Order: sequence, then C-alpha cells, then structure tokens
Amino acid sequence: MTIYDISEKAGVSIATVSRVLNGSSNVSEKTRRKVLDIIEQYQYAPNAFARGLGLNTMKTIGILCADSSDLYLAKAIYHVERKLQAGGYDSILCCTGYELASKITSMNLLITKKVDGLILVGSNFIYEKESDNKYIVEAAAQVPVMLLNADLDAPNVYSVVSDDFTSMYEATIQMVETGIQDIVYYYNSDSYSGKRKLAGYRAAMNEKKLLSGQRIQFYRGSREDIPAMTEHLKRLHAQGLAFHGVIAADDTLALAAVKYARAMNYRIPDDFSILGYNNSMLAECCEPELTSIDNKLEILCQHLITTLLGVLDGREMPKKTIFSGEIVRRRTTRRIEPVVS
Repeated sequence: MTIYDISEKAGVSIATVSRVLNGSSNVSEKTRRKVLDIIEQYQYAPNAFARGLGLNTMKTIGILCADSSDLYLAKAIYHVERKLQAGGYDSILCCTGYELASKITSMNLLITKKVDGLILVGSNFIYEKESDNKYIVEAAAQVPVMLLNADLDAPNVYSVVSDDFTSMYEATIQMVETGIQDIVYYYNSDSYSGKRKLAGYRAAMNEKKLLSGQRIQFYRGSREDIPAMTEHLKRLHAQGLAFHGVIAADDTLALAAVKYARAMNYRIPDDFSILGYNNSMLAECCEPELTSIDNKLEILCQHLITTLLGVLDGREMPKKTIFSGEIVRRRTTRRIEPVVS
C-alpha cells in the first residue's frame, strides 16, 4: 500500500493525502474522513522516511542522467544540484548510460536509498513503447518523479519541457527566408526531445515545400568525435548531395558543420549558414561564433525544483510546464532583410 493507492481509493489527489497525513487544516472534514477511513481500512502507515511527504525526510533527491560528460546534461545537473542545495536538499547522482536495463537498475538503487524524489535529467528516459516506461510509473507510485525536458502522463510524474518543436520550426522558417533552401537537418538522438526537434524541422520544410528525406541526416558515431561528424558531411557532398545550410540538433554537430564549411572554402554565412541548439559554451568558442537556440535550461531547472519542493510540501503543482526557446543570433546565419514596401 502506497500513498498513490490511498489517493486512488479515496478518489483524491496525492497532494491531498499528503496534507491529511501532515495534519494540514487546508482539507475539508469530509475529505479528511474519507482519506483516514481508507488508511484505517488498509492499515497504512508511512515508513520512517515518509517518501515524498516531508515527514522525517532524508532530505535527499535521486538524480539520473544518461551521460554526465554531455555538455547539456552536465550543465543541467549543475543547475539542479545548486537549486536543490538552496532548497535544503542533498542529492545522489547515477549516470545510467543509454540502455533501459541500466536505467531500471539505477532507479531501483535510488529507491532503496529512500530518496524523497527522483529527477530524470534529459529526454532519453522516455520510450515510445508504453511498457518500456513502466519503470517510471512504478517509481512514481513511491516518490514524486520529475522529468526534465521529457513528458509522460502518469500519476505523480511532473514534466518541465522546452518547446523544441516550435523552436526548431521557427529557426528553419527563418533560415529559409534568408535565402537558404537546401538545408540539411543533422541530428544524433531519437530521444523525446530529438523527435520534437526533427518534427519542427519537417513541419517548416514541408510548409515551404522544400522537404527532402536525403537532407535529414542521422549521425551514429561518438557524440564527442567532431572530426567524424565533419567527415559525415563531407561524404554527403562527395555523394552529390547539394546543401548550403545545416540546422543541427546540438552545438557539437553544428561545430562540425562549421569545420565542414571551412574545409569547403565556403564563406560563412554568405555561402553557407549554420544553426546549433542548446546555446552551449561551444557557440562562442568557434570562429565565427555560432547562432544557436537557447532552450532556457536554467529556467527549466529552477521551475523543476520549485515544482518538486511544492509537491514534497503537499501542495498542488502543475503536471506539465512548457517554456519557449530563443534564437541567439551570432555570425553563422544571415540576417533577415526587412521587407521594403
């Protein structure tokens, strides 16, 4: 018997059950009686750590990420841990890799450590097959589960996401409107976020009647091997594929596109335009500096922790919050010329 079971049988939210167990006065007598009757009927007693309820709490949150060497994930972990510390919580980090079995093992390990909640950093924890997401649903029956830039509709699961679809759609439209029509979309992840970005590019190119399957390119190699990414683009050129723009799913791939353009003696952005994603430090480390989409990572992390602390405090919190990204223009894309009437 868990807090989730009590909320389901009583027909109230998990937050309401939490308020009853905390003795909060912000619950009607009728609802309080209903919850207490269920608790008495099933002889439920919160464990010594009172997971997710803030009672005798361990004040510790479990964090899972696939790869802490990834620039985006590393920055997210930094923001999450700093904001947890500010809220009075410690954290335990597990780097799971990308295999489902390892993610399940790590999550079970954190549950045994009696953490107060779980944070899944990155969108690769969510799968298309419903059965593959069962491990998250089962964990959420015990503690609140927070998803950073991923979405899963399940009890006690909360999502904070960047609108990757709209960001990529608008960036693609704007590049086309600068005169670049033969744009390669370069990506390396089929995660929830990766699919939303790809969908945004497809929608924009389809709207402009420029969509070509040949120009959607998936890179399967190491996420750190920029020379190999560059060679991939060179092979496309050698095979006869013409393109004068690259929109990349992250800044690492975009940096490879900059190297490709230089190897081809293209003038950037006059002959060749490039746009990255995440607005990482790489964007200002290359020459010319890289136009990139800022997905507001720090704001996402702040809201995620605010939501988690609210849930642990027994308050009703939004199940899903979406933030808009922003194109940060530098010198790898052309300016959109104003229309003169």
